[in-house]
Amino acid sequence: QVQLVESGGGLVQAGGSLRLSCAASGRAFNSYVMGWFRQVPGKEREFVARISWTGVPTYAADSVKGRFTISRDNAKNTVYLQMNSLKPEDTAVYYCAAGVPRSGSQYYQESAYQYWGQGTQVTVSS
Repeated sequence: QVQLVESGGGLVQAGGSLRLSCAASGRAFNSYVMGWFRQVPGKEREFVARISWTGVPTYAADSVKGRFTISRDNAKNTVYLQMNSLKPEDTAVYYCAAGVPRSGSQYYQESAYQYWGQGTQVTVSS
């Protein structure tokens, strides 16, 4: 069992930066793949980035490439999403997720993750 709590969201002007944090409680934190998704009203939840238990990152190919960085600090049981050069289209609720790899799901699918945080709002003004 893992519980996830996101923080660090807020209001920022276009071109600015935010760092989101996801604090995890429970056993075997470093055994999980950690991911970030985002969602806006009326749209599907969208994959943003993930990081393996060994620290290998993967990013969405288009919208966040070159601007966002995912990292994890296993000593603090925390995963981060550093967001730079923010754009208004980045506005969304951002969710942290944790999952154990299983057959039938891929890292960019919601079904690959068993645990979810409550989300943190990111708003980017023009």
